[in-house]
Amino acid sequence: MLAAERLAARDGVSRLTLDAVAAEAGVSKGGLLYHFSGKEELVGAMVMRWIEDFERDVAGRLARERAGAGRWVRAYVGATFEPEAEVQAAGEPVGILAAAATNRELLEELRRCYREWQERLEDDGLDPALATLLRLAADGLWFSELFGLAPPSGELRAEVYRRMLSLASGEEGA
Repeated sequence: MLAAERLAARDGVSRLTLDAVAAEAGVSKGGLLYHFSGKEELVGAMVMRWIEDFERDVAGRLARERAGAGRWVRAYVGATFEPEAEVQAAGEPVGILAAAATNRELLEELRRCYREWQERLEDDGLDPALATLLRLAADGLWFSELFGLAPPSGELRAEVYRRMLSLASGEEGA
C-alpha cells in the first residue's frame, strides 16, 4: 500500500493502475491481486489508512494533552497543522481524496468520520460554535495547503496555529 501511496502522491490517482503499483512495489500483479481485487479496493484501503493514521495522530496528542475543555479540539487542530512524521511520510492524499469523492461508499465513510469528529468537538467543553469554527479553520488550512490555494506560511502560519490553540484553551476571547 505504501507503493500505491507514493505513486498516487507522485503521479496522481488517475495514473494509479495495478500494473504501476506492482512495478513500484517490486511485486507481481498477481501478488498485488492477492491483497486487493482491483483499483477501487486499493484506493478504499488507502482512504481507510489515511483515516486511521489521522485518528492515531489525534489519539496520541490526546494522551499528551492536559485534561479540560478544548482537549479534543487542540488534538484535532494539532494533527491537522502538524501531522506526525509517519502520517506525513504517506504523502499528500489529494488523489486519494479525489477518488473517494467519486466513490459513494468511500465518501459516506469520510462523512461518517467527520460527523463523529464533529460530535467529539461539540462535546469537548468549549462553546460548540467556537469548536466548530476551529475545526473548519483547521480543515481550511489543510485543504489550502493540500491544493496550493495560497496557504499561509512561515510566521503567519505559526501565529494562526498559536491563536487557534489559544482559543481552544480558553486563553483568548471569542
